Amino acid sequence: MRNSGITRRRMLRSAAAGGLAAAAAPGVIGAARAQSTRKTFVLISGTFCGGWIWRRVADRLEQAGHKVFAPSLTGLAERSHLLSKDINLDTHIADVVNLIQWESLDSVCLVAWSYAGFIGAGALESIGNRVSSIVWLDAFLPTDGQKLPDLSAEPMRNAVQTAVERGTAGFGPPPKWGVVAVAERDQPFVLSRATAHPVGTYLQPVKLSGALEKVAKKTYIRLPKFPQPVFDKALADCKGNKSWVTFELSDVGHMAMLDAPERVSELILQAA
Repeated sequence: MRNSGITRRRMLRSAAAGGLAAAAAPGVIGAARAQSTRKTFVLISGTFCGGWIWRRVADRLEQAGHKVFAPSLTGLAERSHLLSKDINLDTHIADVVNLIQWESLDSVCLVAWSYAGFIGAGALESIGNRVSSIVWLDAFLPTDGQKLPDLSAEPMRNAVQTAVERGTAGFGPPPKWGVVAVAERDQPFVLSRATAHPVGTYLQPVKLSGALEKVAKKTYIRLPKFPQPVFDKALADCKGNKSWVTFELSDVGHMAMLDAPERVSELILQAA
């Protein structure tokens, strides 16, 4: 297990030595190493977002020779036209499970960001045998029977409650959502891409039997610039569990795949 001090020193040494590919060849991460050990990544996005949020990371991994899938979950992004009251947590879990099964993917590195911690944990119940490593990037680490409002911050709980009272199929980002989540330069981009999130996914409890803990390689990355006590607790829990490796990137926001795609790509590749 690595603590935050080791992480920062390691990242600085890596950058200085050209370990982050962008320093030596923009957009290519350890190309020689990657080409000889091609890996498969499934990147799952969070609330209000779709596969678009992973593009900068996916481009780097693909240019290094890896296979990358970044699906938009039902009702979000380019699939926002499918938004309905019928979408629940099981729907989004099935999105990931079906992708892995229909594409016949094995030895997958499953990467879950934020809300997707629920989706990834649920999906592992069905496809855990196809996943060799997981990366939880500032993500929820739920236990059996929990619902997202049990762990969400008050603004998100209020947005969900308002949608329930109004009988709408989805709910939009709460005030200042983009401001606290990403660097100023990308805030207009994020807000232009964000779509209403299916409210049913926040109302259904997740069903877990411990498949996540059976994954051999587990990494948790915390982004403390984004204040979220539940993520702090997840990090602490992982630090206390020898089966997890932990990192902290203290200088980037919750949307680290936009703020620091090179570092996120390198950490994901290292964790696979």
